[in-house]
Amino acid sequence: MTRRYVLLALLLIGGVLVTDTVWAESFPAIQELKTLCDKGDAEGCAILGWMYEEGRGVTQDFPKAVDFYREACDGGEAKGCLNLGLMYDIGQGVIQDFSQAADLFRKGCDGGETKGCVNLGRLYGTGQGVKQNFPKAVDFYRKACNGGDALGCLGLGVLYENGQGVKQSDSDALTYYGKACDLKLEDGCKYYAQFKQKRR
Repeated sequence: MTRRYVLLALLLIGGVLVTDTVWAESFPAIQELKTLCDKGDAEGCAILGWMYEEGRGVTQDFPKAVDFYREACDGGEAKGCLNLGLMYDIGQGVIQDFSQAADLFRKGCDGGETKGCVNLGRLYGTGQGVKQNFPKAVDFYRKACNGGDALGCLGLGVLYENGQGVKQSDSDALTYYGKACDLKLEDGCKYYAQFKQKRR
């Protein structure tokens, strides 16, 4: 595991410092990651997906990013599922498909990626890719918030403020906006201040 973190550090440094893409693609750590991924290392595949999505150390290539994220997700890497879900959510490297995004966000969420829970909550709130269901949105936002995700707390605050999927509660809305702020989300602080002012 330590070797992976060293590899990742090298890749991040390489992605920032390397300007010649041809040289960057021959960077030994990238070849090592490709070898790991080919051998079924899902984490290596997820890192490669991120590199191709962001153009870090390689030429940006969304379809390749999708392929690596898919390999990572199929290998049980929750972050790969989350990132593949995001690609489907915005139609980057694939045809936009909210239903596919929802399935992938669920896998990410089930695997412990709180951003998967947040995005699944958002889809249940908007009815994109799934039937609109505010109680389910509440459940997924709560799971994310309990996992320390500020956006999950913010989403939960909005649902409490509007009484969507839960009984309307100003005090609970304020609590969750405050949690989002405590987790350093600027919008959480803004919502907290505005809502507190509104209640006076």
